[in-house]
Amino acid sequence: MSAINIANRKTVLITGSSKGIGKAIALRFAKEGYNLVINGSKDKEKLEETKAEIEKFNVACLAFLGDMGDYHKVKELFKLIKEEFGHLDVLVNNAGISYIGLLSDMTWQDWDKVIRTNLTSIYNCCSLAIPNMVQKKAGKIINISSVWGNVGASCEVAYSASKGGMNAFTKALAKELAPSNIKVNAVACGAIDTEMNSFLSEEELYQLKEEIPMGRLGRSDEVADLVYYLAEKNEYLTGQVIGLDGGWI
Repeated sequence: MSAINIANRKTVLITGSSKGIGKAIALRFAKEGYNLVINGSKDKEKLEETKAEIEKFNVACLAFLGDMGDYHKVKELFKLIKEEFGHLDVLVNNAGISYIGLLSDMTWQDWDKVIRTNLTSIYNCCSLAIPNMVQKKAGKIINISSVWGNVGASCEVAYSASKGGMNAFTKALAKELAPSNIKVNAVACGAIDTEMNSFLSEEELYQLKEEIPMGRLGRSDEVADLVYYLAEKNEYLTGQVIGLDGGWI
């Protein structure tokens, strides 16, 4: 791909995009001709597989292996983005992990890992993306949250706290950046059919679907469609945490 084509295309960074929701989002943007920056924390093979799928759409793709909760790693990534593409138009903060268990059984190391991966990573990426967006007076930041950030979940205290923090972060940053024409929104996902829910037994999965008015789990491509809409459409929409849960919560 020529430098002219790269320069004339918008660039999107999707963290945690080697699989699941992040991968679906990356493929959606690839279909629309974006330059892609994808990221995984440890599985290099899956990251390279996703990159190969993206490049089938004849778009440029930068794959970066690293923990987005580590500020120095994120700084390294943004240096590469500047060298490769020169700009970043859309940031999708999707990197996340869960922890299921009683809070009293949780170690401080487990707590720190969840908060660092799910929440500190957003600060790291936003703090480095914002200066260029402010300079251009344009940009979209989309955070992938959860319904548990709105209502909390038993045995998922750290995860709920991280997503609740993400929601507040989204609303506050949207107010801060609106004068610079940068929009910040979040998608609060319900039960999405990904590896994160693979621990559920058939009976538990059936019971979960019974609780959801739509009668099924959401699909990763449905999340991707909404994220793409937020990136490309409605220039007045900002500071919103949009539920995508089939009417569940």
